[in-house]
Amino acid sequence: MYLPSIFDDRMTDSLFDNFFGKPLAPMNRIANTMRTDIVEKDGEYEMSIEMPGFKKEDITAELKEGYLTISAGNDETKEEKDDKGNVVYSERHTGELRRSYFVGKHLTEEDIKAHFEDGILKIKFPSEEKKPAVEEKKLISIA
Repeated sequence: MYLPSIFDDRMTDSLFDNFFGKPLAPMNRIANTMRTDIVEKDGEYEMSIEMPGFKKEDITAELKEGYLTISAGNDETKEEKDDKGNVVYSERHTGELRRSYFVGKHLTEEDIKAHFEDGILKIKFPSEEKKPAVEEKKLISIA
């Protein structure tokens, strides 16, 4: 029979994680930096991608073979210091982030509209593949 201990690993891990954060956690902070919501509305998709700490100039969007790849990079570092001048804890990301989304091979760069404001990148594109215009039959009268 298992009896829970008041000092099991989960409690001590939680205690230290809450105080020091999880510096050895498997990339959770970096993976969560580009949290994305996708909504379909009025015949188009709207993506909202959280990109805190980045400026418009830091972000690129590329469409290749049906994949929309969003990249962002910066090398800005800010340090928080205690009264002795030592960095106690830092969660600033420096470097490059990249994430790809399959949007369909039918899209072109002209179909995709992007806007960046307040740390949110909004991208809109048609949700349905464009259908080629069906050429209307033009009958020729035979005399």
